[in-house]
Amino acid sequence: MKTWVLIKRFLPYFKPYWGLFALDLFCAGLTTLCEIVLPLIVRFLTNTATEDVSLLTVEAILRCGLIYIALRVIDSAASYFMASLGHYTGARVETDMRRDLFGHLQKLSFSYFGQTKVGQIMARITSDLFEITEFAHHCPEEFFIAAIKGVTSFIIIARMNLLLALVIFAALPFMLLVASRFNHKMRLGWKESRGQVGEINAQVDDSLLGIAVVKSFTNEDYEEQKFAEGNQVFLRMKKRIYTSMAGLTCTTRSFDGLMYIVVVMLGAFLMLREKITPGDFVSALLYVNMLLTTIRRLVDYAEQFQRGTTGIERFLEIMDVPPDITDAPNARELQNVRGEIEFKAVDFSYPDEPETPVLQKIDLHVLPGENVALVGPSGTGKTTLCNLIPRFYESTGGSICIDGQEIRELTLKSLRSNIGMVQQDVYLFAGTVSENILYGRPGASMEEVIEAAKKANAHEFIMALPKGYDTYIGERGVRLSGGQKQRLSIARAFLKNPPIMILDEATSALDNESERVIQASLEKLSAGRTTFTIAHRLTTIERADLILVLTEDGIAEQGKHEELMAKKGIYYELYTA
Repeated sequence: MKTWVLIKRFLPYFKPYWGLFALDLFCAGLTTLCEIVLPLIVRFLTNTATEDVSLLTVEAILRCGLIYIALRVIDSAASYFMASLGHYTGARVETDMRRDLFGHLQKLSFSYFGQTKVGQIMARITSDLFEITEFAHHCPEEFFIAAIKGVTSFIIIARMNLLLALVIFAALPFMLLVASRFNHKMRLGWKESRGQVGEINAQVDDSLLGIAVVKSFTNEDYEEQKFAEGNQVFLRMKKRIYTSMAGLTCTTRSFDGLMYIVVVMLGAFLMLREKITPGDFVSALLYVNMLLTTIRRLVDYAEQFQRGTTGIERFLEIMDVPPDITDAPNARELQNVRGEIEFKAVDFSYPDEPETPVLQKIDLHVLPGENVALVGPSGTGKTTLCNLIPRFYESTGGSICIDGQEIRELTLKSLRSNIGMVQQDVYLFAGTVSENILYGRPGASMEEVIEAAKKANAHEFIMALPKGYDTYIGERGVRLSGGQKQRLSIARAFLKNPPIMILDEATSALDNESERVIQASLEKLSAGRTTFTIAHRLTTIERADLILVLTEDGIAEQGKHEELMAKKGIYYELYTA
């Protein structure tokens, strides 16, 4: 994106803090008073002394000194405000942007996270936004100060001698043109390096989460080699950035020297012809020094400016990703759910593979409270079919209705709040046992949490933990066994108490004893609810009200266990195998 577009889209985040921001810029202006007034004091003293040294009284010198000391006090107070509240204002802007970015990520669909590395997202929500804090605070201050000093210097020098002012400021456009070219290269370099930081984060995350696999295959050296390659790519990117930065610094210093010698020589000629006084000449030199110091300061902040605009651009890249699945304009709440579900000619294919259908013309009518089991080879769309009900993915054709209401016409929150899920790959959050169960219904009482755990056959093992329900279970429940994690997942579903349940191979990865306990919990959980069960072990679904056999061609067989066994078709072969 062009820089002005980035700034335009970034400015609304300043709106809530315009008062503080204006005060910050006012204080930034105050910090320039000393630098602007000092050359005028030197000019007054020099011109007075050269005109008639007797006019240079002690009282005049002391008055100049007191004025400068007073300005220094003002400068100190203004600098304190800029360093404290000014930084805090930038941090508040960063906080608001991080809030919006996280909120937007929550709205994006599964397909986005399936194509984006978590490490890349983490880099954008942490380090990229930190750069924006410094950008939001320092860059407006520095540009505002530079503008004040530039305009003031030109006016004062022009009043001394217009030719001298024009010569001094004629060089600035060339300096800015060269600087802009280097800045463009730096901007591209910073964007590439930020992307590489995300890749490194993703690799570290992947390696550490899979540390057990790494160690079991003794692949520590291989992981270190992969990391070293990514690290070296990052180093090469930084080298290109710093090469551009060195070019910018070198160009600025060259212009510095050129401007100094031009001012000195031209000023000397003008004094020779009595066009300016010695005091004006010395004052002009001081203003040129102030101007060049300001430009050098801007060059130093060019790196920060490019990091900041790169951070804004990477922030906007995510914010500009539209959610695939949203509420319809007049979406209504799903209430008093009975659990009747109907699929009418439903088609589905993934957005990145539209030519490869996963489901085609699925017709299905499930009555309230029925237990529907889905079986079939891997890759036939069993999980996908279930994920269409809570609209984790959007069907590409046909319609799905709950109690006669098209799910696209319902609010996502009310739809999903009436559907519970227990999956094979249980995800537990870093926290305590009770916090993970409470995720099913935040705000529930401890008595309700314990009751849900008892229904899930989890209460006994929880009480055997060191701190019971207050035991910390680590990231992803690393301190618990597979069966224990699954029972906490079921307890979470009991606490939510939804009228529709989806059980996605919830026992396939467990040992026989754990499966027996959890199967009993699932049967209690399914009682009285419309339930979809994706089954790996077919002995667990013999009592299902309806069994669907899915193949690549759709629903190949359906019926009760006895009916399908009597047909001796696909289900019979799967069951006997």
